[in-house]
Amino acid sequence: MLSSVPRALRTAGTALAAWTPLRWGAAAGGAALTALLVGLPTAVIPNPLFSRMTPTPWWNHPALAATAVLASIVIATYVRTPAAPRTSRSASIGGVLSFLAAGCPVCNKFVLVALGTSGALGVWAPLQPFLALASVALLAVAAVKRLDGEIACRTPVQDAAPAA
Repeated sequence: MLSSVPRALRTAGTALAAWTPLRWGAAAGGAALTALLVGLPTAVIPNPLFSRMTPTPWWNHPALAATAVLASIVIATYVRTPAAPRTSRSASIGGVLSFLAAGCPVCNKFVLVALGTSGALGVWAPLQPFLALASVALLAVAAVKRLDGEIACRTPVQDAAPAA
């Protein structure tokens, strides 16, 4: 398993180097959209619609940036590409974990019902940085798998002219 990690990273880098401007544009849009979808409702990005009852921890900003970058790579792999392998749900789980990690522990209704206010602050809040790390790790695995699949399962380009 560990011996395949460098190969997967090399092929992921090769796939990124072959991306078209359309792909990079999709990645930029995906990063912005991900940052807004995770950052606004959790109030990591200050806005008038949502507020936090606890201060935003310092690690929320780098975690949001890493989530946006990795999610944008996964999103962009779906733009004009041959069939690539499934990500075994690691991207979806990573996205949900990043949302749970970034949210205010007291604002999460499920956490409040399950643990109460003191549990949200004493149990859930200390777990959130680990959720953020797990989220980033799962998104990185999904991105590398998708990029590795683009090189390993490359489909030849067909000519547009019909055969006579």
